[in-house]
Amino acid sequence: MADRNKRWPDNLPGHFYVDDQCIACDACVKEAPSFFEMNIDEGHAFVKRQPQTPDEIKNCEEALNSCPVDSIGSDGAI
Repeated sequence: MADRNKRWPDNLPGHFYVDDQCIACDACVKEAPSFFEMNIDEGHAFVKRQPQTPDEIKNCEEALNSCPVDSIGSDGAI
């Protein structure tokens, strides 16, 4: 389970985030490329845009569910 206290600083503030357990598998970027991006230099994903609509939230939830190490959280500040 993702830990909001260990989220990467390059995540945009909001409900979704990626924490320091990310293994850079790229699953979230493939699932929701409008919202997740890889930090190639540091080897992890991060949230580049927070979802606004129900469909966008669903897309981010699908990315969260695709994460093999549960490093995507959805309990951040809204």
